[in-house]
Parts: sequence; C-alpha cells; structure tokens
Amino acid sequence: MLKKDNRKIKTEGSERSRRIVVAMSGGVDSSVAVALLKKQGYFVVGVFMKFWKDPSAGSGQAGENRCCSIESEKLARLVAKKIGIPFYVINVEKEFKKKVVDYFLKEYKKGATPNPCVVCNKEIKFGFLIDKALKMGVDYIATGHYAKTSLGNQIFLGKGILPLHSKNLLPRSFKLLKSVDKNKDQSYFLWQLNQKQLSRVLFPVGNYTKSEVRALARKFNLPVAETKESQEICFAQNSTNEFLKKYLKTKPGNIIDKNRKILGEHQGLHFYTIGQRKGIGLSGGPYFVVDKDFKKNNLIISKNEKDLESQELIAKNINWSAPQKLPISAEVKIRYKSNFAKAKIFKAGARKIKVVFQKPQKAITPGQSAVFYKGDNLLGGGVIE
Repeated sequence: MLKKDNRKIKTEGSERSRRIVVAMSGGVDSSVAVALLKKQGYFVVGVFMKFWKDPSAGSGQAGENRCCSIESEKLARLVAKKIGIPFYVINVEKEFKKKVVDYFLKEYKKGATPNPCVVCNKEIKFGFLIDKALKMGVDYIATGHYAKTSLGNQIFLGKGILPLHSKNLLPRSFKLLKSVDKNKDQSYFLWQLNQKQLSRVLFPVGNYTKSEVRALARKFNLPVAETKESQEICFAQNSTNEFLKKYLKTKPGNIIDKNRKILGEHQGLHFYTIGQRKGIGLSGGPYFVVDKDFKKNNLIISKNEKDLESQELIAKNINWSAPQKLPISAEVKIRYKSNFAKAKIFKAGARKIKVVFQKPQKAITPGQSAVFYKGDNLLGGGVIE
C-alpha cells in the first residue's frame, strides 16, 4: 500500500506545482495513473465526475451512464482510500447534457455521425475539470488516457518535477504525442485540446502498454486490476439507434441504388451512417450505405464496396496543436480504428482544409474526426464535412 501524503494544500510557491487533480473513473487506467503520481511524491486529489444519464432508461443499474455508474464510483472510492488521497464527486450532469448529448443529437439530426468522446474530452474532462482544478488552487490535471505530451515526457522521463505554471518557465509550445501502446493509443480523441489545456495535462500511463498497466495495478494491490473496458457510447444504454429513436423523430423516405431505382423505405436519414451494412432492412444484400440525399430525403445504397471509396475530404473546425504552414504532408486517421493513410493537406477556406490521400479511403464519414500526425506527433484535426 502506498503511504498517505498528509501535507496541507498550499496556494503559493513550489508546493503548488506538486499538486495534481486526477479524473478517476473507477477503471484500471486512471487508478494506476493516481498510484504512479503518488509514488513520485505528488499531492494527488481524486475527482469522480457524474455525467448525465438518460431519464427514460429507468432506475437501477440498467439506466446508469456507464462512465459514472454507482459501481464505478464505489471502485474509485476504494482506490482513493487504498492509495490514501482525498476524493471528491463533482456533478457535471447539466454541462455534459448541454455540451455532449445535445451536440450528439443535433449532429445526428443533420445526418452526420459525431464522435461524442472528442467533445467530452474538450469540454468536460479538459475544459470544465481544468477550470475546477484552478479554482481549487491546482495547476495540473491528469487522466488515464493512453497518450503523451511533451510536458509529460519532461516529467516522467526526466526529473519528475513539474515546473511552476509561469510563462517564463514553461515552453512556448506543447506537443500531443501517441502513447507507447500503439494498439491502445487514444490521442485521436484528444485532437481538440488547445495549448492552454496541453500546458496543464498529464497522462501518466502513456509510457506503458495496457498489459504493463494491469501488472502495475496488481503490484499496487488495487481492486481494479481486472476490470473490463467499456467500448460503447456511455449515455446510450443499448444501441446508438435505440437512443436516437427516443429523441429524434422519424422522417420516412426512399432507399435507392446509384441508378435511382427505389428498393425500399427508410425511417430517417439520421438513423444511418456512411459505410453501414447491417440494419438496412433489405433482402438480397449485402448492401452498403454510400450516400444521403438530404434534398430528396433519399438513402443511397450499393452492393459494390468500391462505391464507398473516395480520395479526398473537406474538414471544418480545424484545430492545430501548433501553427502549420499549409500545404503539408501527414498521416491521417479518419476514424479511431482506421489505419494511418498518407495524404497532403491544403487550406480550403476559414478553418477548413482539404485532405487529398495517396490512395482512396473507404467510408469517409461526415461528423467523424480526421486527425493529422507526423510520426508520433499529433499535428491537429478537424470534423469531416
């Protein structure tokens, strides 16, 4: 068991740079992040955030938000007690509903396929929580994400001492980097973080593989070493479509092929995504969703997967980790599980870029994130338009 740090929280001097708020989820990654920071001598404060849950999903375990269930809170408390750190629960239901869930529904209503985790990271985990930490007199926060920053490398691979948060002492530019575990790397979900946020964020497990993190959890004797990982959208208890049907109205229209032949009827373009194969409801397939015609409310499908391929995209709401002079060459991910694809990036208007790939890419989907890398360095990203 790690010893409890009984030092009082101070608001000035070097002690301030040794205090870190850690977002705890009750999972193995954030729990090991806490243990590693405590072992390095930091004064750690654990924070568990309560997100919005669907009121129509009922009470009890079935209606809980998976990211902040009663069981998850219980495990986070046990870890905090085991390690010996203060533990707080913060209610962010209103902020989460407004910034994440409402955005999710609005984008689907427009026919896009949004990524709520990207927005949650920017607005809640690294927006709201950083503001809360600053009010608590803490300059830095940490999470269990599999990613790295240039600041984190300076700390975890260097002397282990955080600098005072001063413009005179901190570097001018902070880099967001891939984690050591390339299979678990989560930097893709963090592309919207800005320099202010990157200057205050640490990812203690970014230098470890998932198997090493579980081994550390067992070494620290934490009660979360074997916890399972959640893969689904946290606020949708069952499928995404079931959640959407509760909040978005049906708008029937025709399902057509590329020759404009009517093959069936859909219940709303927002219930489908580019590249979708299952759930179209037609016999004689497989069929793939290749496009959506919003003017005529037609869902366009094809049996030929080649019809899903495209060699370029336009992305909006661009965020660069550091300023870039376009055009540039980069490796691009168009969804979390896609492979890196070589491409050239050009300016295409205010906060928009055009990405031209060396080879055609399959199922480029509006609403998803296109994220740009140079080696391990995440350059920036945008929302596919």
